[in-house]
Amino acid sequence: MIEVVAELSRGPVFLAGEALECVVTVTNPLPPTATSASSEALAWASAQIHCQFHASESRVALPPPDSSQPDVQPDSQTVFLPHRGERGQCILSTPPKILFCDLRLDPGESKSYSYSEVLPIEGPPSFRGQSVKYVYKLTIGCQRVNSPITLLRVPLRVLVLTGLQDVRFPQDEAVAPSSPFLEEDEGGKKDSWLAELAGERLMAATSCRSLHLYNISDGRGKVGTFGIFKSVYRLGEDVVREQSFWGHTPLSCFQFSVSLQTEERVQPEYQQRRGAGGVPSVSHVTHARHQESCLHTTRTSFSLPIPLSSTPGFCTAIVSLKWRLHFEFVTSREPGLVLLPPVEQPEPTTWTGPEQVPVDTFSWDLPIKVLPTSPTLASYAAPGPSTSTITI
Repeated sequence: MIEVVAELSRGPVFLAGEALECVVTVTNPLPPTATSASSEALAWASAQIHCQFHASESRVALPPPDSSQPDVQPDSQTVFLPHRGERGQCILSTPPKILFCDLRLDPGESKSYSYSEVLPIEGPPSFRGQSVKYVYKLTIGCQRVNSPITLLRVPLRVLVLTGLQDVRFPQDEAVAPSSPFLEEDEGGKKDSWLAELAGERLMAATSCRSLHLYNISDGRGKVGTFGIFKSVYRLGEDVVREQSFWGHTPLSCFQFSVSLQTEERVQPEYQQRRGAGGVPSVSHVTHARHQESCLHTTRTSFSLPIPLSSTPGFCTAIVSLKWRLHFEFVTSREPGLVLLPPVEQPEPTTWTGPEQVPVDTFSWDLPIKVLPTSPTLASYAAPGPSTSTITI
């Protein structure tokens, strides 16, 4: 029996273009007092990163697979196929790397091997939607002599920042270590430089603030004014509505709600079914919601947190994901409706509000943009499994 442990040194969240580092430890769990005849051997071990794509058959119409290039020995248990037994299609993979060959471990002996690979920058982000799923995994394959391959899978979460594909790594002198007493290899320099560049771009995109005002009306009159200071956010930030004015309008607003939503839309050429009138069907997921009664209210505010575990907006050939604020308003059907008791009364009386008021409802959507955040922050705030174990 041999125990194989794969541990991600920096957590399970990465930015596309970063280098993933994993330590693979192989151990013979028998006590050292066991006889030498109890030594265990592995013929080889290899590692590879792949992205698995799965689509809902009721929502997505995919073209038939290309049969002109079949997999090599897909049914053989002695060929290293990282996506063996997985649902969907493998749309992206890195070249396999051999960790070791002809390994023999005595009882109690353990050996560790380092695996490093750059996550492809051209791939989609990790996403589990209602129409499609993009799932990244690091798969480690091990095999005994004359035995089938055993696969150890480590789940990953990949964030994609658009625009990094066209950036070129500068010369060595431009990314020298900040401390002359520290040394960095070429991969470490590029990795740290990429993370720093991504952080600068995210900060520049999300720190711009300017007041945007929107007049809200339903065709019969103005309901209020909505103000927001920015429309680009990072995962983990709060969408804060700075001010909202109500009252002094022909229509009374009784209640409003605002939802932070994602809109998953299948591209027209891949849609399985269309809605009425040929309008593409979309899927909406609500991540946060605020509801408030606002009759006689002149100003209000709200704050909606963007979950760190959610997926930033993206677009592929098959699906797109966008973020929005979805507002719903409940207003009086009769303009100038008075719902307060008279100010002056000739004598004490009891005033009772109306039991029923005719109302109308309408909605309004405000698109916003959500970008990734620091992979380290996402790992700490939403921890996932960084260690996977298998026994052979």
